[in-house]
Amino acid sequence: MNEAVSRLATVKADIVEAEREAERPSGSVTLVAVSKTFSADDIHPVLAAGQRVFGENRVQEAQGKWPALREEFPDIELHLIGPLQSNKAKEAVALFDVIESVDRGKIAAELAKEIARQGKAPRLYVQVNTGLEAQKAGIDPREAVAFVTRCREVHSLTIEGLMCIPPLDENPGPHFALLEKLAREANVEGLSMGMSGDYETAVRFGATSVRVGSAIFGSR
Repeated sequence: MNEAVSRLATVKADIVEAEREAERPSGSVTLVAVSKTFSADDIHPVLAAGQRVFGENRVQEAQGKWPALREEFPDIELHLIGPLQSNKAKEAVALFDVIESVDRGKIAAELAKEIARQGKAPRLYVQVNTGLEAQKAGIDPREAVAFVTRCREVHSLTIEGLMCIPPLDENPGPHFALLEKLAREANVEGLSMGMSGDYETAVRFGATSVRVGSAIFGSR
């Protein structure tokens, strides 16, 4: 068996067990397999094993591999999980089913314009910089709820949930708890949180989707 396929099965089993321990329904957490930097040849066995939800960091890289894979597997769901530049909004709306990195007014405005122009509405998440890290994308958590409201009222965008990437050197639990609190205050249901090192913890804190790359595909 392909190593990535074997690791995929392990991650899925871990998620099921974490759901059980958290007394959550089986299947309540979506696994987003993060395929950034990996080629179509690397991804193909994971698709053949039944995985359909994938995450990419860069619009241009995703454009190079996913259209051909989609011809073979038309039920793929593709998430943009990396920072989005406003000049890439057109391509992002055309390619992605979910955009998880809405984090400022300029991006919201460009997405609204492209959604109207293309008649295609990817599901949207607001990225929150829970650790207030200067080098990391995401809106200040103190502004997150108001920003969700602005996205709805000013830009007529439907926000499905919130996303965060906790600082590498900190316990992720408080960051996940903060994101869950903000989601309740903003009246959104989606919680995209948890990666290869902490996805089981994220499930216990209420994640509705986890973004797992190296635990499936190996180190980059």
